[in-house]
Amino acid sequence: MPDSRRTGFSSAAGLIQYYDMEETRSLKLSPYLVVGIGIASAVIVEVLNWRLG
Repeated sequence: MPDSRRTGFSSAAGLIQYYDMEETRSLKLSPYLVVGIGIASAVIVEVLNWRLG
């Protein structure tokens, strides 16, 4: 039973390490910016749909 816990912990540690490495090279955006872009896009699509439709 303790061996299975060690395997899970080591694989979880490997995933965390992998994502930490990816995060340093990725583009970082604020969550508020992403939500704002989504809302702005939805508003633009609706306005264009209303004007052209």
